Amino acid sequence: MTERRAILSGSVFEEQIGYARAVVDGDWVHVSGTTGFDYAEMTISEDVIEQTEQCLRNIKAALAEAECTFSDVVRVRYLLPDRNDFESCWPSLRRAFGEVRPAATMLVCGLADLRMKIEIEVYARRSAA
Repeated sequence: MTERRAILSGSVFEEQIGYARAVVDGDWVHVSGTTGFDYAEMTISEDVIEQTEQCLRNIKAALAEAECTFSDVVRVRYLLPDRNDFESCWPSLRRAFGEVRPAATMLVCGLADLRMKIEIEVYARRSAA
């Protein structure tokens, strides 16, 4: 039987809405749309670059719990309410994904909280140990 387990970050949103930060399903890891909240403090910066860096830290932690790294990411989606914010995020995103080159999409859309300036979702495939 294929392994399936939820990875929780401790975010109050996971409990309130009913989802997991990530789900491991066999070799696949599905990381939910992740925002720039520092879940330990439940704070969020007003700066899109700082939010991007926090998104990446949150995703890195979920991937690590799933025994993955950014190098295992095969797909990434960037969701931003303001398309003009995206280019300023590129250096941070390049540091995380530049060598990996996952398939990527950027969408402009409203996010759940007006303080959120970016949300990042990734799919990874765990390497054979």
